[in-house]
Amino acid sequence: MFCLKDQVAIVTGGAKGIGRGICEMLKKAGAEVVICDIDEKTGRETARQLEVDFYPLDVADSQKVTAVFEKVVEKYGKLDILCANTGIYPQTRLADMTETEWDNVMNVNLKGMFLTVKKAAELMKERSYGRIILTSSITGPITGYPGWSHYGASKAGNLGFMRSVALEYAKYGITINAVQPGNIATEGLAEQGEDYLKEMEKTIPTHELGEPEDIGTAAVFFASKEAKFITGQALVIDGGQILPESPDALL
Repeated sequence: MFCLKDQVAIVTGGAKGIGRGICEMLKKAGAEVVICDIDEKTGRETARQLEVDFYPLDVADSQKVTAVFEKVVEKYGKLDILCANTGIYPQTRLADMTETEWDNVMNVNLKGMFLTVKKAAELMKERSYGRIILTSSITGPITGYPGWSHYGASKAGNLGFMRSVALEYAKYGITINAVQPGNIATEGLAEQGEDYLKEMEKTIPTHELGEPEDIGTAAVFFASKEAKFITGQALVIDGGQILPESPDALL
């Protein structure tokens, strides 16, 4: 089950972190994986290590999205899976946040998702088949954290977008679902500092951070043919972090 052999997948933001974990698990399931990322140096190195293709891409640029996605289809003949994973999460409290900072997060996290999903759906519709997986978060749709109001708004926006698009494309054999990671051990999370990581581990019932491969496994499930009757849904992957009513529940 959940074999992705002969399936062609694009993973945006696939150079590192959760994106890399998604790429690894898709490939392990048999898919032909294409990494798209604005970080060309890291993207090429990851693609070399995983033995997959790489295309540099700024997801907020509609012309570049169109060009890259069409190149992929020209080479492989189709596009079966899109993992719209690109996201940024600078930390700035509202009192200090500039309009430019807000716009930058929305351009990457929301506009970038919109552009890549729109193009992928167009290409998938031609074959009446497709699997689209968004990387949302627990932050925004479920929880909040000081300094991430712009990030949280964008991730809640991912899910609002998903539900309507799922309705628009269901009749074409295209599903769109989302993963909602909790705290995952990535380079980006490490940048928050050792104290932050230790505090986060204390709030997770499993007392450990998730791994990028945990998110990749969920992406494989949503990308599979077996998941054909699931669309417009979001799966929380957080080690039970959002469950406790109070710290006492973790004792």
